[in-house]
Amino acid sequence: MILSEIKNHLENLTEIAFQLPNGELVPRHFHVTEVGKITKDFIDCGGVLRKEEVISFQLWEADDYDHRLHPQKLLGIIELSEKVLNLKDADIEVEYQDATIGKYGLGFDGTNFLLTNTKTDCLAKDKCGVPEPQQQGTNACTPGSGCC
Repeated sequence: MILSEIKNHLENLTEIAFQLPNGELVPRHFHVTEVGKITKDFIDCGGVLRKEEVISFQLWEADDYDHRLHPQKLLGIIELSEKVLNLKDADIEVEYQDATIGKYGLGFDGTNFLLTNTKTDCLAKDKCGVPEPQQQGTNACTPGSGCC
């Protein structure tokens, strides 16, 4: 999900809920303690220089059980962050503390924001000799393609 999408969803909600990949909800007394811009400059295993920029939301649950973050409040935090940090309409990653700090993608099911699992990947499969996965499906294997 990109920043403009979460803003659109927040405008139509009366409360905010984040759901973990296992189906459990983040406790409703969570806070968004950070909205930030993370820039990562790196070289992949194929020697290609890359730059990645994402927007980070950090969720934190306190012992403050009486307060709830309302959609309009989070919109205000996002809008201030856009101005001060010069945020682009980039992908959002969410940090949330479980056994350790986890990084999640973000989706939306019409009611809840979904924390989605992320994974590592080789960005230079062609240079590392890692074959791309074959398409699975009824028409994926054609004569002479080598997949049968």
